[in-house]
Amino acid sequence: MNKKSELFDIVDENDNVIGQAARSRCHGDPSLVHRVAHVLVFNGSGELLLQKRALTKDVQPGRWDTSVGGHLDPGESYLAAACREMAEELGIVGIPLTFMYPSQMRNDFESENVMTYLARYDGEIRFCREEIDAVRFWSAGEIEAALGTGALTPNFEQEWELFKQWNRRYPAASGEGIAFCAGDSFPDLSRRLSADE
Repeated sequence: MNKKSELFDIVDENDNVIGQAARSRCHGDPSLVHRVAHVLVFNGSGELLLQKRALTKDVQPGRWDTSVGGHLDPGESYLAAACREMAEELGIVGIPLTFMYPSQMRNDFESENVMTYLARYDGEIRFCREEIDAVRFWSAGEIEAALGTGALTPNFEQEWELFKQWNRRYPAASGEGIAFCAGDSFPDLSRRLSADE
């Protein structure tokens, strides 16, 4: 199916499906809220993988963006879409994803309900060259220096702020850096919650 004719589920502000519309209608009409899954892929050094969007993309061509981001197929779950997009975009399969937070991306071009997941990966990346011009891992300092320069997509800049807020709420144990784990729970967070009870 042609990308422009893809169908997306349209949702209300509470993320309930209320209909469907073609991708070409959703991009350009912010009243058509649709669903997107993001994955933040970190390496063992705590650097975040960003992808440089191909110059042929219809949205934000040539800018650095979230590790993985893609629209849900009709009826697809956020987690299934995150796994599918990670495989399609980066060639990464079979690693656990941890849910982090929901968010809403709203601008004059489109409206998206987003679920963001976390992954740790140090293996080979085989990115989709039709959609991505390059990938590389960025340190937090490099990302901070690039904010507001036009090198990053506005959606990623919003995602980065959400990640920093999340990371301040759920830090790893002192001196251990970012807390990574397999599956859908955070050991450091679980210990912290248990201590508060």
